Amino acid sequence: EIGCVNVRVRQGDGTLGWPEAAPFDAIMVTAAGERIPPALIDQLKIGGRLIMPIGSRYGDQVLVLVERKSASRLKQTELWPVRFVPLIAG
Repeated sequence: EIGCVNVRVRQGDGTLGWPEAAPFDAIMVTAAGERIPPALIDQLKIGGRLIMPIGSRYGDQVLVLVERKSASRLKQTELWPVRFVPLIAG
């Protein structure tokens, strides 16, 4: 259970996020990237959380939780090893 009340979904270039609908309480990325795209961090509201698999396409990946504590402070926690399809820009 993830406790979602109001969920909005968008299909498109996941590296860009959804700036027109930001800021978000939570962002869930379901494809792995080498790093978290800066646009997604920018679209997270204070107190918000982002979860995304991070790692190489063919190597190790880890599920990462990012929490925005303030406008300039983030807390990043590695949760557990995972294997996701790659996040592709464009």
